[in-house]
Amino acid sequence: MIRIATPADVPVIHRLVRDLAEYEKALDEARATEAQLHEALFGERPAAYAHIAETPEGEVAGFALWFLNFSTWRGVHGIYLEDLYVRPDLRGGGHGKALLTELARICVERGYERLEWSVLDWNKPSIEFYESLGARPQDEWTVYRLTDGALAELGRAGV
Repeated sequence: MIRIATPADVPVIHRLVRDLAEYEKALDEARATEAQLHEALFGERPAAYAHIAETPEGEVAGFALWFLNFSTWRGVHGIYLEDLYVRPDLRGGGHGKALLTELARICVERGYERLEWSVLDWNKPSIEFYESLGARPQDEWTVYRLTDGALAELGRAGV
């Protein structure tokens, strides 16, 4: 079962975010607090959205956290999937596919033309899973990121 996350889900989402960061070998970079997640998902102006995958017994199996992006080429919004995570002990049960199916349904229903995400190049099981659904890598694009000191330095340069 897939459902929209509620404020009561924030602690489990936070725990799963940290589990994902550990799986991706970057736990030290996962600094978000429960309060920050609550504000981003349920504050006055939500910046992100989340869906929860549950087992038939009501146990949280995983989550998808996403936000809207915009394509100037297509002229419409899309969904950027920030995190998709299913607990290792519950993988293979269709939860990840169900979460992606729900996001694809939202795209179709709202006229969004893209569902995009990033995957680590060493994460072969995820890559194979995504490709089995028809997703294709964007080989000509490289992701760039400014954070921490470099972001602050550039931001101060404009002041």
